[in-house]
Amino acid sequence: MNKLKILNDPIYGFITLPNSFIFDLIQHKYFQRLRRITQMGMSHLVYPGAHHTRFHHAIGCVYLMQKAVNVLRYKGVTVSLDEEEALYIAILLHDIGHGPFSHAMEHSIVNGVSHEEISLLFMERLNEEFNGSLTLAIRVFKGDYERPFLCQLISSQLDIDRADYLKRDSFYTGVAEGNVNSERLITMLNVVNDHLVVEEKGIYSVEKFIIARRFMYWQVYLHKTGLVAEQLLIRILKRAKELTKQGLVLEASQPLRYFLNNTITLETFTSETLDVFYELDDYDVVSAMKQWKHNDDFVLRHLCTMIINRELLKIKIKNKPIKPKVLEAHTKTMMELHGISAHEASYFVFSGSIHNKAYEVKRQNINILYKTGKIQDIVKASDHLNLKALTKPVTKHYICYPK
Repeated sequence: MNKLKILNDPIYGFITLPNSFIFDLIQHKYFQRLRRITQMGMSHLVYPGAHHTRFHHAIGCVYLMQKAVNVLRYKGVTVSLDEEEALYIAILLHDIGHGPFSHAMEHSIVNGVSHEEISLLFMERLNEEFNGSLTLAIRVFKGDYERPFLCQLISSQLDIDRADYLKRDSFYTGVAEGNVNSERLITMLNVVNDHLVVEEKGIYSVEKFIIARRFMYWQVYLHKTGLVAEQLLIRILKRAKELTKQGLVLEASQPLRYFLNNTITLETFTSETLDVFYELDDYDVVSAMKQWKHNDDFVLRHLCTMIINRELLKIKIKNKPIKPKVLEAHTKTMMELHGISAHEASYFVFSGSIHNKAYEVKRQNINILYKTGKIQDIVKASDHLNLKALTKPVTKHYICYPK
């Protein structure tokens, strides 16, 4: 069987798989599940084209990683064949632990288990299945390999993951401002003392990359309509779990019912839990919401109807925290109007905050390499006035309530 397949990607064109082992991992049922996990959660309710999946993104990352390895080798950086394969495996599987709609599950039906931790559990399981072939990739993924630049390619402020998702999400949403020139960025990469640097002539590409990331966060990832939809989805899953605990049997697929019936933490995330998790995807949640919008429970019924029919809550975003009395007034109105308790009303009236920092000065800096050999952080190296401002965290506060 020919395993060196060529895939056609709308962004990069033809992508050739690097070797037959990567093909075997892509063919594995755990990875194929990513075809059923949306990359951008509920953003399609704002940007109708944003229906691409984690599968698209992971394949794109492998393509960019091949470029990065070739560029670094061309510049005289030694990357062994084992290290090369470890990079491809780690970047291919970096998102394999995402649950339905990408992030909603982490905040609702599992307690404090991040998708990175689930990705690691999947990689360890695959390592057993493939006789230890993923051992080095797991070390690189965890960031404890002795050559830091390999780990930085997987996870840092200028990693292959970001280089793909910014370009891909910008393409599928149609938001041109987020479009970064990932291939030029990768061409400018180099390694000094086993740490990743960007050559001096790539400075403007890095500036554009940081600004594009800030723009995508505020205009796309934290767009107020997408934000309220995601909050509703989190509350639907929380309410379903709460009703299940009270003894109510909700119509749902077997995998979803498992997570509603059990309290899942990292300690209780067993081998059996992983088998059930692999069965869980966006379709389970959508079909459950279609059932639950006819449920007798006022809260569950209305929340599901809101998402299915896209009749969302009103959301206001402010620079200052929401005053408790404003929240109380909306809660009281909701209680009087529908004859429900304060607890039930809290599913429809709530506040929270969102924050983003485009560039973190104290975390794996993006370093610029000058022709003289001097290395300097991008913020100091750049003559862009706004770049320093982008290192400060921006926090905004929101309140949601029925229209």
